[in-house]
Amino acid sequence: MAGLLAAALTAWAAPAAAQISDAMVKIGVMGDMTSFYADIAGPGSVVAARMAAEDFGGTVLGKPIVIVAGDHQNKPDIGSAIARAWYDAEQVDAIADVPNSGVGIAVHEITREKKKVLLGSGTSLTDLTGSKCSPNSVIWTFDTWSLANGTGRALMEAGGRTWAFVTADYAFGHQLERDTARVVQDGGGQVLATIRHPLNTPDFASFLLRAQGTGAQVIALANAGADMANAVKQASEFGIEQKGQRLAALVAFITDVHALGLKAAQGLLLTEAFYWDLNDGTRAWSRRFAERNGGKYPTMVQAGVYAAVLHYLKAIEAAKTDDGTTVVEAMKAMPSNDPLFGEGRVRADGRHIHPMYLFQVKKPSESAAPYDYYKLVGSIPADKAFRPMGEGDCYLVK
Repeated sequence: MAGLLAAALTAWAAPAAAQISDAMVKIGVMGDMTSFYADIAGPGSVVAARMAAEDFGGTVLGKPIVIVAGDHQNKPDIGSAIARAWYDAEQVDAIADVPNSGVGIAVHEITREKKKVLLGSGTSLTDLTGSKCSPNSVIWTFDTWSLANGTGRALMEAGGRTWAFVTADYAFGHQLERDTARVVQDGGGQVLATIRHPLNTPDFASFLLRAQGTGAQVIALANAGADMANAVKQASEFGIEQKGQRLAALVAFITDVHALGLKAAQGLLLTEAFYWDLNDGTRAWSRRFAERNGGKYPTMVQAGVYAAVLHYLKAIEAAKTDDGTTVVEAMKAMPSNDPLFGEGRVRADGRHIHPMYLFQVKKPSESAAPYDYYKLVGSIPADKAFRPMGEGDCYLVK
């Protein structure tokens, strides 16, 4: 193994002497710090990045690791302005997280232009490792393909043959709907309706009633954060599942379940890349995280920020430079290994691969403590959890 790794590392010819620009390695954590994605990423992602820097030792190649934060407010123009200011004037070497796919696309393109590094954790469009792939981006935690093939396939196998989608009307919602609809149709199912709603919608009554009126066996929520939570809460009030229809949250996070409460969320099937109670390593890290995050346990997005930043720092150390393109090449050449995702790797298209997990939310009577919310239903191995690399149309794949 050591010989193979050495051969891989020499393929991108790391500089002989350490070359760190600006006498530091600076990582900007960009996210929604105050609005509807703040709980799934936000300040907790900043905590995770700082933990990664500290666990690495606080320095890399003798230079300090600096973590800064920015709030994109879910607006691509604001995210773009922050990214350009960070790269051009504030010596930021890498941007981490970036939930909200509209902002993620913009930051992905600016990062390519500036030859820096994007460590996407909340960024989850499959196109970013497909037709829009970049030599400067690593997409770590999940994507719309992995969510669709986890929850979508499980519900199809459970007999959900007809579907109605309630979809957030922006890039992430569209791709999640598209990828799940493909799973449904490839499996012989039928999409009866697609119902779009604006981002940050407080009242889902009309959207849910339209979906209910189709008679679909599955009402699938292709949204996230507060939108998903509001839809689940209102669906519970309407008694949708008591009337024979199954509600599917195609992307849900432990913070959403915590906010909803088990009475409303019980029985939901969901696909995640991480859960705090998976093993000794995830439990130990998550308790440390919760101590620094006001008692809130980590989401998979926040865990992905930690793991991606840690692997990025290891790659700088191996490459002996913080040059963006060179470091991403090193990230791809080196296997990843951390206590949260275990062993993995970054493919040529920039997709980090690791197992994904199918969970069901517990009943209130099954939960022993706050955040004891999931039952493990099944594991999806790393080589099956993400879209096959040859199907993405990424020009970096030879």
